Amino acid sequence: MAETEKPLLIKRYASRRLYNTETSDYVTLEDIASFIRDGREVQIVDLKSGDDLTRQYLLQIIAEHESRGENVLPVNVLNDLVRSYMVPGGGMMPQFLQSSFEMLRENQAKMMENMTAMNPMSKMPAFEAMQAQQAAFLKAMTGGMGNSWSGPAKDDDAEGDDSSENLEDIKKQLAELQNKLSRLK
Repeated sequence: MAETEKPLLIKRYASRRLYNTETSDYVTLEDIASFIRDGREVQIVDLKSGDDLTRQYLLQIIAEHESRGENVLPVNVLNDLVRSYMVPGGGMMPQFLQSSFEMLRENQAKMMENMTAMNPMSKMPAFEAMQAQQAAFLKAMTGGMGNSWSGPAKDDDAEGDDSSENLEDIKKQLAELQNKLSRLK
């Protein structure tokens, strides 16, 4: 599992070129984004000083995607992030974001685990291949979000709306928490 692997070490040379230490070749920001989408953690360090530059490069990747019109972060969330930098110590925002993403990954994993356990097709010989294909599809649809997606997509049966309802509930809760955080400031 990607979570137990050590991070992929990328070294930045004085020329600002990025070097993948595993494959011994140069990489671009888009290559690094692809590693992350595939579930790999990365660590980017300056070769000369040894400084950890990971955060700086991850923010640059996000900024480039946002500038190309791939808007994932709503303006009000970006405003809240900027405000959080004005609060001494960063306020509650870093812990809130980390907890929110951990909760999302855990809920995705539980949902996929439950769907796999209750699926009568899991006894079929070709089920694992079909499951892998569906996992790849889900990963593509979610942009690699939450590497825990490992099961099949849910059938359109009577319970088919549960996952979308859960997602809507999570979105509502997130919006409520953002409003509360905004009011605290």
